[in-house]
Amino acid sequence: MLYHAYELQRSWLNSASAFASMGVELLNHPAHPLNNFGPLGYLNIGPMAASALEVFAHATASYGKPAWGIESVEVDGRHDAVVEATVVNRPFGDLKQFHRENLPEDAPRLLVVAPMSGHYATLLRGTVERMLENYRVFVTDWADARNVPLHEGTFDLDDYMDYVIAFLEHIGPGANVMAVCQPSVPVFAATAIMNRDGHPCTPKTLTMMGGPIDTRCSPTSVNDLAMERPIEWFRHNVIATVPMQYRGAGRQVYPGFMQLAGFMSMNLGNHMMSHYEMFKHLTVGDEESAQATKDFYDEYRSVCDMTAEFYLQTVQEVFQDHALPNGTFLHRGKRVDLGDITETALLAIEGERDDISGLGQTRAALDLTPRLTDEKKRYYMAEGAGHYGIFNGSKWREKIAPVVEEFIAEHD
Repeated sequence: MLYHAYELQRSWLNSASAFASMGVELLNHPAHPLNNFGPLGYLNIGPMAASALEVFAHATASYGKPAWGIESVEVDGRHDAVVEATVVNRPFGDLKQFHRENLPEDAPRLLVVAPMSGHYATLLRGTVERMLENYRVFVTDWADARNVPLHEGTFDLDDYMDYVIAFLEHIGPGANVMAVCQPSVPVFAATAIMNRDGHPCTPKTLTMMGGPIDTRCSPTSVNDLAMERPIEWFRHNVIATVPMQYRGAGRQVYPGFMQLAGFMSMNLGNHMMSHYEMFKHLTVGDEESAQATKDFYDEYRSVCDMTAEFYLQTVQEVFQDHALPNGTFLHRGKRVDLGDITETALLAIEGERDDISGLGQTRAALDLTPRLTDEKKRYYMAEGAGHYGIFNGSKWREKIAPVVEEFIAEHD
């Protein structure tokens, strides 16, 4: 009933958003009396009311999967066109390739593994744009579980690792990998498996950014929530069934709207202030600043569902049992030994102000690979960066990305 109740509420809010948008158009009309005539016009009530309605309309609108929209990137003062293509299509996720015009044929290849954590891979648009300057970029574009029919089967952490390995096989030998946040754990494990097996497509480097490798280090509120309740509580309270109007009807999922509600509640005051600032920008005609806030929330509120088995396994293995650092993490019933990593160079990146993956959680990966030489390990702490600032924004572009590029070049 949880999902059905949400769909009912969403329908109501969509109607309210549409009416609010109509009100904005009406109030902004130059002939409207609140704008021009009588004492109310002098009080600027029309623009203020229109701005309030516009903020409400934006906050209550529904958002589907955003487009990548990367048409070009600027390199050395020129704008090079970018071509986007789906090179591998699978039920629970595709492999996207972005090709930049004028990129040398021998440019290194980089697989960016996006989180499967409620948001679409397009959240990494800024990450991809920056790395396109010097790399052939591939991205895991995970599917919304509510749109995957039941006959396609299940998808859990084992499947996630298998997908990553299959994508690396498509890219070919000599690739580099960047795992952003949540996928640091399964990609780290997949890298150990490929090193163990002497796989020809074992990545040269693995960059882990704000990943929960060992959540016992500087635990955050996210970690505390996962630890304070048994796994059965999550199974009975946050898992829902996809309604009939979607292709994945009947599938058990952790809904994206619940994930978004959790993230919003963590920093509710900041989100409210952001919308208040947007209101103020609109009332004074600062459309550019207001649009920047809109663009962020257009992406932030675009959410997708995760399969129940993937979510529950992640909560238990990563946040409750700490299986990877404890050496009990399994893939297809076989223990994953991080000591098998001897070839892939590791870079761990953390944000000083990360409130999702605390300081030390990603760095722990470097201590869990005893057979990897120190020359193939590096740690970087981004001063002043929060979780999203690690892979988006000016700190990412100007300070963090150069560190990644330098590290990859050292081990090419």
